[in-house]
Amino acid sequence: MRMVCLNGILCRMSRLTDLIAQAKAKDPELAKELEREFKVLSSRRSFGLNFERHRPESVELPGRPVRKGDKVRVLPPRGEAKKGDQRLWKVKSLSGKGAKRKAKLDLLNGEESEVLEVLADDLVVAAEFKDYIYPGLVSTGKVERGGDKPFHTVINGENFHALEALTFTHRNKIDVIYIDPPYNSGAKDWKYNNDYVDGEDLYHHSKWLAMMERRLKIAKELLNSEDSVLIVTIDEKEYLRLGLLLEQTFPNADMQMISSVISPQGSARPGGFARVEEYIYYLRFGKSLVTSTGDDMLVESEEVVKAPVWFSMIRSGTDARREDSKNLFYPIFISPKSRKVVSVGKPLPLDVKRDSVKIPKDCEAVWPIRRDGSEGRWQLASKTFLESLDKGFAKIGKINNTGSRSVMYVRSGDRDRINKKEIIKSGTDEFGYIIYERTDEGVTKRAPKSIWNKISHDAGKQGSMLVGRMLPNRKFPFPKSLYAVEDALRFFINQKNDAIVLDFFAGSGTTAHAVMRLNKQDGGNRQSISVTNNEVAAEEQKVLLEKKLRPGDPKWEYLGICDYVTKPRIEAAITGKTPEGKKIKGDYKFIDEFAMFEGLKENAEFFTLTYETPIAVSHNKAFAKISPLLWMRAGSEGRRIEKMPSKGWDVADTYGVLTDLDLASDFCAGIEKGDKVRLAFIVTNDDRRFQSVARQLPDAVEPVRLYESYLNNFRFSFGR
Repeated sequence: MRMVCLNGILCRMSRLTDLIAQAKAKDPELAKELEREFKVLSSRRSFGLNFERHRPESVELPGRPVRKGDKVRVLPPRGEAKKGDQRLWKVKSLSGKGAKRKAKLDLLNGEESEVLEVLADDLVVAAEFKDYIYPGLVSTGKVERGGDKPFHTVINGENFHALEALTFTHRNKIDVIYIDPPYNSGAKDWKYNNDYVDGEDLYHHSKWLAMMERRLKIAKELLNSEDSVLIVTIDEKEYLRLGLLLEQTFPNADMQMISSVISPQGSARPGGFARVEEYIYYLRFGKSLVTSTGDDMLVESEEVVKAPVWFSMIRSGTDARREDSKNLFYPIFISPKSRKVVSVGKPLPLDVKRDSVKIPKDCEAVWPIRRDGSEGRWQLASKTFLESLDKGFAKIGKINNTGSRSVMYVRSGDRDRINKKEIIKSGTDEFGYIIYERTDEGVTKRAPKSIWNKISHDAGKQGSMLVGRMLPNRKFPFPKSLYAVEDALRFFINQKNDAIVLDFFAGSGTTAHAVMRLNKQDGGNRQSISVTNNEVAAEEQKVLLEKKLRPGDPKWEYLGICDYVTKPRIEAAITGKTPEGKKIKGDYKFIDEFAMFEGLKENAEFFTLTYETPIAVSHNKAFAKISPLLWMRAGSEGRRIEKMPSKGWDVADTYGVLTDLDLASDFCAGIEKGDKVRLAFIVTNDDRRFQSVARQLPDAVEPVRLYESYLNNFRFSFGR
């Protein structure tokens, strides 16, 4: 891992530039050569964060049938805890059937050629991230309580490849990406929590950065460039490097880091300060802005002190002296007993002393005198002051501690709040001036702060304990507080009722749960996409290995994070029942309080990522696996066209598929009848015929050529 100090580099570069300039005076030709070499060198060296881009990761695909030409690894014998042979082999041929099926293998990337023959059952298919993939999805279940609302989707698969799949369905469509990536602490619970690399590995920082960079680059393709946000949480082990990586990957983003208290009791750091917080990076794109939610995130609402409505009319801060504005130094003549304004004098020239001004009988002159006794100026011109007085937005106050009479006014922003009834008139004082009071709605317009300290964000009580009630006897280490994620999202989607939120380190499924809760609060149709693998926790792995089980076996996969935690948690949130069918105990709290057993009126479907061959795709043999991607691209709502249409075409709620171009007229007529149809997938290799059908479609319907669009997306998008 190489960390380079940007300031240090710039200083050296500046020094070299000075030396070259000096050399020009003595030997112009030599200086010219030095300058040329300097430019070449400087163009190669990147400033900021520098790290080794290690050989791309590879991922094992247990359960995927072994095919000729596959890359595979040889599994260790059943019952052994060691990793086994980590080298990659290529399947040269397959023979036999069932348990006796054998594979002949050639070693890949070895110094010497090597061949091997093993049982196919002792192999696991592996995919390197430099390889092209052609993804599909297989549904593994669904839960429906949301009527015609769009579906939340959960994808079980390697998140790098799942992100690639989403470039076909959601390129430039994602409104929010929220991720809680591995913190790289060396813990061995879930693979994507911390154990990507060994903590003793000298390159563990750069390997972590390389892993993150590969995924962030694809995520960049998914975000809506006109209005979206990327949210990344992290702790102190990698937050500095992550910040630099985010700056370099997203140079046009508006980036800010939040400190959020998630463990008030503290996590011990021997010899140091106990850690109570984590960090949240917000990267805003396009016109994305933080919208007011009514909570400043620093102080609990019951502790909020209502801000005053009346403020001093004497200018403070910059340009606050008499000489800074000659028209804003004038007397206000009042009746001391009634505090009523009798008249307003003219602005006093700088060369005229205020003592020379004649004061009307039985009146008192009020001047803008600052606390230090110097002459200041008013905030309002005399005419504007009188207009404000008439409307109830200005008043005369009591004598302050400097001995001067105070003049008060209502600021323009609060005048708007008065019109919106966020500040109300609660009566008048003894002098007839209006008493204003901020309503609860008015109080909630506090700007959110960059430090969050909310009792609802306690990861122990609102994360671990909450998940424990939903999934009794099922463990997941360190789940996020549901309400912390909910708050983090609300700043950007509280006014986007149809926002699409992606989490590709989905863990226990907190992000999806938070999106569903936000929908309940305002009747929204937001949808979430959750991606996680099915890694088994280290403790369970040990027990399973002793039972001679290994990845791919049903009993092993059952305990994987996606099947054992993520999917059941999302299903439980919707149904209000535990996996055992019992009502969930306890209530939701804070923003809206109701019994958890009531559930949420949402729809969700669960998928497993598959790896298809381009030949099977182009010959219509993989349509069943591609069909969920077509449905997701059209909005993940309504009926899905699961099979090749037997009549040559079919139109579902949001999209249609045409396979027999001779029936194009009937297909287009069917499209016309659908008021929600967005996409028309046309299966043809003939671009001329594709264009002919496209011209017949309504303007609001996007034509997509299958399978050319699908195959090209994965052939050319990632620069392999």
